[in-house]
Amino acid sequence: MKRLQRRSLATFWTVLLFFYVPIVVLVVNSFNASRFSGAWKGFTFKWYRLLFNDREIWHALGNTMQVAVGATFAAVVLGTLAALALSKWKGRIQSAHYGLLYTHLVLPDILMGISLLLFFISIGLKQGLFTVFLAHTTFCVSYVAMAVLGRLEDFDNNLLEAARDLGANPWQTFWKVQFPLLLPGIVAGGLLSFTLSIDDFVITFFVSGTGSDTLPVKIYGMIKRSPNLPEINALSTLMMCVTILAVVASRMMQGRKGPQASAGSAKAASVAARQENQGGRVRRG
Repeated sequence: MKRLQRRSLATFWTVLLFFYVPIVVLVVNSFNASRFSGAWKGFTFKWYRLLFNDREIWHALGNTMQVAVGATFAAVVLGTLAALALSKWKGRIQSAHYGLLYTHLVLPDILMGISLLLFFISIGLKQGLFTVFLAHTTFCVSYVAMAVLGRLEDFDNNLLEAARDLGANPWQTFWKVQFPLLLPGIVAGGLLSFTLSIDDFVITFFVSGTGSDTLPVKIYGMIKRSPNLPEINALSTLMMCVTILAVVASRMMQGRKGPQASAGSAKAASVAARQENQGGRVRRG
């Protein structure tokens, strides 16, 4: 039994080393004075200075952020509405609707990229940032819808009925009771969509046009011309640092909210709906 535990522990650390040693090597080489990664020739910030002076990389990063923010916002709206529709109404049409949403999760990226490219060409839509935005929104909607559906499966509809009994109209019921409880799923779907949009290469490669390259496509072109380009190491290090800071901030925010945040927001929403309804009765009186 102890031998099995030791082997399991050794396997665990081997897998961790396999995943994280290349990242450590990348970070170290971003400070390597040598242009090639084979030998250490001193500590330097030269590659970071070259990175900050490279206008093409920052233009590609700007394209990436524009597409990611736009696609995430559109996907959050459309995905949430799709999840609400799937949860509220049942039938053959909704089964087909669910099938279409689920298909995007299992469809290979290269197949989706080619099909979108052919579709854009068939309708005469020129490739550019707008086609990249449409493509990213298309596959991000499914992730948001599934995340929100996960919240709706455990949703207590008695809260909605209680809000209506207190005098809240359908609009108030949604925004003050249902929306706060669905917000964690919406945020999770939005963050996942934002991450997938920034990281996407295959679909973007097919639907982007001249001057609309996103950062992954730009990095691919740079590596293809010069596999040992140290600016890529510096850029990857910066992106990793931003990701770590975002994860730490997210964990700190979750820790401050506490486990009773959802129940408290629902109770406050019901009270607010009742107070607003009572205020309306007083004004009418």
